[in-house]
Amino acid sequence: MSSGRESFVVKMRADELDIDEALVGRLVEEQFPEWGGLAVRRVRSAGTDNAMYRLGDDMVVRLPRLPGGARQVDTEHRWLPRLAPRLPLTVPVPLAKGAPGAGYALPWGVYRWLDGENAYDAPLTELRDAAERLGRFVAALRRVDAAGGPPSWRGGPVRGNDTHVRAAIRDLGAAGTLDAPAATAAWEDALRLPQWDEAPVWLHGDLLPGNLLTSAGRLTAVIDFGGLGVGDPAADTIAAWAVFDAEAREVFRTAADVDDATWDRGRGWALCFGLMAEHHYGDTCGNGTNPVLASVGRRAVAEVLAQAHPGHVSD
Repeated sequence: MSSGRESFVVKMRADELDIDEALVGRLVEEQFPEWGGLAVRRVRSAGTDNAMYRLGDDMVVRLPRLPGGARQVDTEHRWLPRLAPRLPLTVPVPLAKGAPGAGYALPWGVYRWLDGENAYDAPLTELRDAAERLGRFVAALRRVDAAGGPPSWRGGPVRGNDTHVRAAIRDLGAAGTLDAPAATAAWEDALRLPQWDEAPVWLHGDLLPGNLLTSAGRLTAVIDFGGLGVGDPAADTIAAWAVFDAEAREVFRTAADVDDATWDRGRGWALCFGLMAEHHYGDTCGNGTNPVLASVGRRAVAEVLAQAHPGHVSD
């Protein structure tokens, strides 16, 4: 599993766990002594949920940064080996699951290192090819038997975020960085959509640039399955607005093979993600802890509003 170049720094939150190379070394030495002599070095990333440390040349240790992250490790180690053979893109390979210890209170995992760089650092240049590949990935994941799968945190109705979205619209509009009437109209359109009424299906839940690996501008792998679960597949189309342009978006839509209602709900999810990311992680109204994620959110909002109101220009 790769996280790309070591270029983005995410500011530490007050509730974030204290993790460093020495801690990771102690955990590995205590629980996996066969790897105890390997070098440990931090991998910087724009992710918000996990800390990453290279272990030797071909492994990576992934540790939840936040107290609520324990379920992510369990989910990946249980389900990824079952899903991987059915998916058309490379995904992380869990090698070992660590237990709390050495002063660290959560489960953690060791994975095979995947070469490549995340699409924050090394943007996709072959957009149509990437759109087709990611669309086929979404469709394949949706077709896997979902019996027994855990609920995805983005697998329910988007309306559950209404309070947060309206606060974001209010604050970003007041700051002059958002067309608040246009955003409100698009959000209310999303709330009126018919909801998913079929059996739950698998979804990744977080198909954003930081969770896509690239090589020479081409999509090579999907990482970070902490949001993996079952539910409404609409959230897995967020990438259409957060990653792709209008032309590639249509390629993605065809490859993902989703119906009109699911596509429309996905646009609502993209708007929701974008507004909440910029509001919470950006400098304008939030705490500025993740300007990279905030910028992806801003782009998603601009793409949604441009599609809802042709000719709309984002600030």
